[in-house]
Amino acid sequence: MSEAEATPDSEGGRSLPSRIAIGSGIVVLLLVSAMTMRYLWPYIFESEPELTLDDHKVELVASGLGAPTCMDWIDETWLLVCDRDGSLLALQLLEDGTFADVLTVAEGLNGPHGVLDWTDSDNGSRRIFISETGRLRAWDVGANSTPDQWNLGEAEVIVSGIPNGNHQTNSVMSDGNGSLIWHSGSTCNICEEDDERNAALLRVDPWTGEHTVIASGVRNSYDGTWVPGVGYLFTDNGRDWEGRHPPEELNLLVEGAAYGWPDDTPDDPIPAGTLGPVAEFTPHSSANAVDWRPLNSSLPGTDTTVYVTIYGSWNALIPVGQEIARVDLVEDSESAQGWRGEVTIIMEGLSTPLSLRFHPDGNLYYAEYAHGTLYRITAE
Repeated sequence: MSEAEATPDSEGGRSLPSRIAIGSGIVVLLLVSAMTMRYLWPYIFESEPELTLDDHKVELVASGLGAPTCMDWIDETWLLVCDRDGSLLALQLLEDGTFADVLTVAEGLNGPHGVLDWTDSDNGSRRIFISETGRLRAWDVGANSTPDQWNLGEAEVIVSGIPNGNHQTNSVMSDGNGSLIWHSGSTCNICEEDDERNAALLRVDPWTGEHTVIASGVRNSYDGTWVPGVGYLFTDNGRDWEGRHPPEELNLLVEGAAYGWPDDTPDDPIPAGTLGPVAEFTPHSSANAVDWRPLNSSLPGTDTTVYVTIYGSWNALIPVGQEIARVDLVEDSESAQGWRGEVTIIMEGLSTPLSLRFHPDGNLYYAEYAHGTLYRITAE
């Protein structure tokens, strides 16, 4: 052993390599602690969001919703809400603008992330669809019935066996032609899926459950909405752990198209033969619920405007997201899809905004996932 290796450091009696190792360990511990607090903060503390719209206000209108993941207004009075903890809830909007006590209409669900009140245009039959982890289920309900009249027993399993992992099966929506669009997330961060139904949008027969893939390469699409004159817009969240790549996306559905994942890279973000987005959001910020702004809404926009919740990320030390964005779609001949989205943040400083829907009267409702609360944005 050399004299240099045997001689203790003059400060504290430890060798220099030991001090470096201890210092590195402290730095790692601090970083881990910071990341942990960054992740837990929105769940522990409810934020005081900043609404940037003039002459509008945001108000808390309901609580006790568990972990709300999806919403669907079935008419001007009743709102269905998914609670990820395993329930389907119903809220009745009263004439004074308040809500009656929360009503539980179904329990024992497995991670519900999508709900749809659907009526068959051919025969008038009505069904309630719930998207659970790896399966799609349905209940038949009366054509003019309301949730307080329902007695939802054992549901019919329409589709089952969709693999799950990193992500789940999400929203279920009408395709406008008598079938359903079901959003199915990837099982992993980056991989070649064994089952083509993952990382895809599926078209599903609402009675038989027969289904086909109508869009692939969609890593984690949470929600979609129809925009008159444009088409079906859907969110999609890209891979983790690659810094500024990739941005979160708002896409326009072209049936049979691929949307890039898992082949997209920082040097080739839109691989040959795939479609790029119509709008982008901050990488790793998690763009989720999306809804078309109705023409009677007081919130700013045009007849081709959508609003999007941007949940925020556990995969970022510096906070990103925790916002609500307005996206104005404008025609653009240079875009592969003929449309380009102009993004404006209308609300900042939220905790965990996830589900979002416009009421038929044009007011915007959104839910905070971590706190089980429902908010409304209205004109003052």
